[in-house]
Amino acid sequence: MSSSQTDHRQLVSDINKLSSFLAHEEVKSLESCQPVDCIAICVSSVFHQAEKLFSALEAKPNLTKALVIVGGIGHSTKPLYDAVAKHPKYHPLASSVDGLSEARILQLILEKYYNINKIESQGCKVLYEDKSTNCGQNATFTRKVLEEAGFTTPDSIMIIQDTTMQIRTIATFEFIYRDLAHPPKLISCPVFVPRVKISGSEIEYDLPELSSAELWEKQRLYELLVGEIPRLRDDENGYGPRGKNFMAHVDVPKEVEAAAARISETFGVKR
Repeated sequence: MSSSQTDHRQLVSDINKLSSFLAHEEVKSLESCQPVDCIAICVSSVFHQAEKLFSALEAKPNLTKALVIVGGIGHSTKPLYDAVAKHPKYHPLASSVDGLSEARILQLILEKYYNINKIESQGCKVLYEDKSTNCGQNATFTRKVLEEAGFTTPDSIMIIQDTTMQIRTIATFEFIYRDLAHPPKLISCPVFVPRVKISGSEIEYDLPELSSAELWEKQRLYELLVGEIPRLRDDENGYGPRGKNFMAHVDVPKEVEAAAARISETFGVKR
């Protein structure tokens, strides 16, 4: 085996290790999971998560009592407009989404391409949180939307977020509900976990049900993965209690830190 192949194997292992840690997968299948009180989906430019969720709700409308679609207008909104315009199915909506919040874009997709009446047929309330501009506000404003709709003390909330931000979002919701004597059980469902493999001399995605066009450019994936680690560290620069105090404490294993460092050095990604 050449040194290049060895390096690629190490990188593939590092990328998959970091991706798995950040995705924090607790629920593998929406189709077979138990019903929950609430589901909050934070809008992502990777539409696969929303598609799987909406299809699961059509098939099992009692999966949740409340669905909150989360996202205002922020730094990720323009890429979302672009993703709609380039999407093979959703591109007819491109002229309609300009200026809309992320939540309202997903509302358009839900209402045009899915059976929202069937989803609501067994009492599921579809709610929209369209003011948040960052992960902390996602949690804060989602709680407000739920409480205004009568869900003041949900027993369980399933969280679906961009997979690279999943563990941070869970920790942020945990922080936002810390005042309750019996906070909701938070369930992490990234829907899929980005994985890569060696293909010839290249590193390629290892997600058979998704095309590369539906995913991030690989350099962007590396940036997202590595960029999460400084935020998760519970130190003066992180988002945890010892830093900006935006979220609950998260332990970052040494092997995850090491994987992020090697990816950073190889691909020139800031961390």
